[in-house]
Amino acid sequence: MGGARPDVDWAMLRRYADRQADLVTRAQCLAAGLTDRVIGWRLETGRWSLVHEGVYLTKPGRADWISRARAALLYSGVGVPAIHAALAGRSALHLWGLERSEPQVVEVVVPETRRVAPVDGVRVRRVSRFASVIDPTGDPFRTTVVASVLDVATHGTPLDALSLVARAVQKEMVTGRQLRQEIVDRGGHRYSKLLKVALADVEEGAESGAEVLYIRDVERAHGLPRAVRQARAVGPDGNQRHDNRYDRYRLVLEVDGRLGHETWRDRVRDGRRDRSQLGQDRVTTRVFFADVAITPCQTAYDVAAILRSRGWTGTPRACRRPGCMIRTPDP
Repeated sequence: MGGARPDVDWAMLRRYADRQADLVTRAQCLAAGLTDRVIGWRLETGRWSLVHEGVYLTKPGRADWISRARAALLYSGVGVPAIHAALAGRSALHLWGLERSEPQVVEVVVPETRRVAPVDGVRVRRVSRFASVIDPTGDPFRTTVVASVLDVATHGTPLDALSLVARAVQKEMVTGRQLRQEIVDRGGHRYSKLLKVALADVEEGAESGAEVLYIRDVERAHGLPRAVRQARAVGPDGNQRHDNRYDRYRLVLEVDGRLGHETWRDRVRDGRRDRSQLGQDRVTTRVFFADVAITPCQTAYDVAAILRSRGWTGTPRACRRPGCMIRTPDP
């Protein structure tokens, strides 16, 4: 950062910049002994660049996501302690490792009493339960895993919500109990009814929204036998798990949702696993997203037929969906 003025604490500013992705704020500069005139000179000469009002980049040209995120956080917290602003939504999920892609828009939450002027590339949301949804140990500050998951689950489809919740629970980053409590604390959720029912299945072992839909809308709704979830077995690639295994009927049923089955390598791996089960006198069948989300009754009919061919003596029942193709026999 350089400079010969003895009354400026450049070491302090360097510590701020090192911790804040090469960013400093006007308040931090003034606290270190800089004047507005000196700050203006550094901006005019290109030594620093202005990111947002009161937020300066000490290494102009840096444009990575974490720098943009910290700049948004510093801007939203200018003039107050940093804990009065936190990254949220998909930005928080990205930091928690539950969102792979870097969000184009940085999401920030602030207390309901604060007002932050809008700027490009930043979405600021005011929340009434600010202290309750912030993880103060995160660096940079962000909303808790449970709050972040439920915030993002509010948007998109029911399956998107189920998939995100299932992924967070299976990664052991949050528990079903914590999610249920947060739904209560925030006075409900767009998918409250769906999530409350599904969380019990997620905790049991379902790993995606599609798996939850299979359990709820195919197996349970139509009276099929209950499978063992995420059953462990030894396969060609070492230890492996099966989504649903009907041990009594030597049937493995895999639910291929939108995650984990996209590439040619994934299909080759799945084929190898299926062949290994045939060698153990277990047949594998696969259902896909459309099978459980769009035509669950037809899927239940097909699975019931497979189970009956392998010794099941039960009878599938009609679900509550209008026009369910399975007919319940007259008493």
